[in-house]
Amino acid sequence: MAASVFASLPSSVASVPKPKPSSRRLPTSMALASGTEPAAFGISSELKTRTKLTEGGKPLPPPTLQQDGKVFDETVVEPRGLSDFIEQSRELVRHDGGPPRWITPLDCSGPRHTNLPSLFYLPGIDGVGMGLVRHHQRLGKIFNVWCLHIPVMDRTPFKGLVEYVESTIKSGSHCLPNMPVYLVGESLGACIALAVAARNPNIDFVLILANSATCFSKSNIQYLSSFLDVIPEPMHIGIPYFLDLLTGENLRMSSTFAVDQISITQVFSGFFENLNKMLPSLFFLAEILPKESLQWKLQLLKSASSYVDPRLHTVKAQTLLLASGKDQLFPSSEEARRLCKILPKCRVRYFNNSSHNLFLEESFDIVNVMKGSCYYRRSSYKDYVSDYLPPTPYEFQKISEQYRWINIAASPVMLSTLESGQIVKGLAGIPSEGPVLLVGYHMLMGFEAGPLVIRFLNEKNIHLRAVGHPFLFNRDSEMLMLDSSTYDGMRTMGVVPVSGTTLYKLLSRKSFVLLYPGGAREALHKKVLIDYNDLRKIPFYDLLDKRLNQKDFRVRANSAEEVGNQELHLPGLLPKIPGRFYYLFGKPIETKGLKKVSLDRGEAQKIYLHVKSQVENCISYLKEKREQDPFRNLLPRLLYQVSRGFTEEAPTFEL
Repeated sequence: MAASVFASLPSSVASVPKPKPSSRRLPTSMALASGTEPAAFGISSELKTRTKLTEGGKPLPPPTLQQDGKVFDETVVEPRGLSDFIEQSRELVRHDGGPPRWITPLDCSGPRHTNLPSLFYLPGIDGVGMGLVRHHQRLGKIFNVWCLHIPVMDRTPFKGLVEYVESTIKSGSHCLPNMPVYLVGESLGACIALAVAARNPNIDFVLILANSATCFSKSNIQYLSSFLDVIPEPMHIGIPYFLDLLTGENLRMSSTFAVDQISITQVFSGFFENLNKMLPSLFFLAEILPKESLQWKLQLLKSASSYVDPRLHTVKAQTLLLASGKDQLFPSSEEARRLCKILPKCRVRYFNNSSHNLFLEESFDIVNVMKGSCYYRRSSYKDYVSDYLPPTPYEFQKISEQYRWINIAASPVMLSTLESGQIVKGLAGIPSEGPVLLVGYHMLMGFEAGPLVIRFLNEKNIHLRAVGHPFLFNRDSEMLMLDSSTYDGMRTMGVVPVSGTTLYKLLSRKSFVLLYPGGAREALHKKVLIDYNDLRKIPFYDLLDKRLNQKDFRVRANSAEEVGNQELHLPGLLPKIPGRFYYLFGKPIETKGLKKVSLDRGEAQKIYLHVKSQVENCISYLKEKREQDPFRNLLPRLLYQVSRGFTEEAPTFEL
């Protein structure tokens, strides 16, 4: 193993600114559970037959999801959309009949894996079970996927649906006792998932719920049943709220015409344009929800909401709520906030520009949401190393764009040290093979970490796994943020909570690990407009301070030394012109063969002091050299970059 020390320094120490789709279609036939025997029995039998044991009688450990030598998830996914949903759903409803049953779409019907958790999809008001069609291919790589299909003319009451799902899970959960059971539901399906979790508190559930129908009594669609009696079939499919089931925000006619001072020409132009797009959806809606079925589904939603609401306090399962901001069926954002206060293990992700049918929208990726919220695990606890799902190239590109303004404003300069001791530009001095521990010093607010991780991937094809503060992973910290997904990008890129165990696991897998021993205390520097101790005396701030520094957020809380002084606070920064970022990686320190370090505390202290001195030397070098940088200031740097179309980095000092 090699340890590489580095320093990152701004120009001024405190001046940090706040494929083209394929046209090929896969077969739309499905693997159906037997219609003559209970579907629960069919699944249970398969779970039993595919469970493999080791010689000691224990389940095999989960495999590593990240392939050796690859830093990205390069799974090829064929695009799917609304037309695929309609086409594949028609295959199901064409000769439909019988009771509810489980199906496995062909996109995720490959060999069942012993060490992957099961995911049960519970559909919304349509009941078809193909709502995750855009996500089947990716979900099939990390789950054993089952989808509930409720036939169009089925009249199973809500409690019957709950008992059916419950019997399926109970019959199979004992075969995989250490694995969580995922329930993914939307609207009606979300109510089913909550009811099953409330009735079975001892089963390890992970609930992912989109636009829950628990707020049916507060929605406008509760009044539709009184209008349906006077509307002839199939004209009921033209009701605006009903259209939101499939068409979404861009095709919703009521939204198109709800614009002030719109001309008659614009109205008719928009009408005919949207009508052509909506016709396939309208005809399909008439097939899956005839008026009689729609009336039944509205009664089902009412009974679902009434059944689940008084039982919410008994739900202890890990829950992720997905709320659409432009949902015309339910007040989903408001309901998500309400549920988050009731459910103790609940987190929320808001999609302000999305409509009711979130899972079918092109901008939504359920696997990406799982990555960012850390909601994917394969055992009773989250293992941030073995359960990690690497980003796709597209996800990396989106995250890189978030740091583009830092790269432009700060124009990072990265230097490294060769084995000979020579300092060179770029990352040539960084070892090519792990394990490597990069030990550094935080700049104010830790803004330097993002560009560093991105540069390593772009130049060296090395995925840095940063060690982060527990604040980045805590539910309470998310609730303090204006945007609950603030840290999702960092978690997608592989940041892990600081712990000796996690660090050991990463290094044992020959990873490149980024560690800042100074942590939050070093990043914040207590840089506020007034003294931190005086800040705590401000009325009401002391309440926020207690929430920020509760026990779950503390690192080294038991240390009596200064290193244990890790209070988090809201830094008040005076705006300053951004300086330039400088990074220097020192000569790698080879630790292979130093067995005494793990046994002798004195030897370990020597290594620690050596690393510390190297970091200090790097900082001193950069502080001296930055004075010689002709492009240290922002204005000449920007002029240079603008003149070259931002395709070249501004030069720096001579080495």
